[in-house]
Amino acid sequence: QVQLVESGGGLVQPGESLRLSCTASGIISSVGLMGWYRQAPGKQRELVATISTAGNTDYANSVLGRFTISRDNAKNTVYLQMNSLKPEDTADYYCNSLVLRRDGIEWSTYWGQGTQVTVSS
Repeated sequence: QVQLVESGGGLVQPGESLRLSCTASGIISSVGLMGWYRQAPGKQRELVATISTAGNTDYANSVLGRFTISRDNAKNTVYLQMNSLKPEDTADYYCNSLVLRRDGIEWSTYWGQGTQVTVSS
């Protein structure tokens, strides 16, 4: 089995910061592209940021300049540093990763269980 476990969500005021973490564990041979998505109440899940194994990043326009995605390949962990948070950033944040299992020959996509971020005064 492969699991993605997120942490770091919470309630903050506008302008404050949060750091999300997500670690992939299990029968893993290799971890590929990792990313963060979010889903606000009543809205579709949307891409926030992705990062390749080489460190190439991509961001949604709405978070560009405020959020930073990074990863530790040795720990199979991806981070999302969120600064200058706004009420519109309120959502459930989900970790996503491409994983090659030790017992498999194909890459598969896995999702974390989600962590809630609430930005409110």
